[in-house]
Amino acid sequence: MNKNPEVDEYLRKKAHPMTAEIELVRQIILETDERIQECIKWSSPTFTYKGNMASYFMNAKKFVSLMFHKGVLIQDETGLLQGDGKEGRVARFENVEDIEQKKEKLQSVVRAWIKLMDEQ
Repeated sequence: MNKNPEVDEYLRKKAHPMTAEIELVRQIILETDERIQECIKWSSPTFTYKGNMASYFMNAKKFVSLMFHKGVLIQDETGLLQGDGKEGRVARFENVEDIEQKKEKLQSVVRAWIKLMDEQ
């Protein structure tokens, strides 16, 4: 798993009320494929694979909001991604139980992004 110490430090300093849930989503994404990297971009933890995949919306305090920057391009057959913006789509997680229930959907979306990037 490619945990970036910069992200560890950011999350420690941020002291977000849903840090445990953010960490669980982070773990799921990083464990889905060892090629996924993470960094701090736009003042937020961001996941990358051949481009920016997704960033947390850290202003949300009662749920975990993960923005897939070009989510419109991802073939999401799971229904995890929501929104009708020009490009972005959001995955929202309410609590640990919700994250665990959506784990396979999240992994499916991440794999779809990787497949899309590998085909370009």
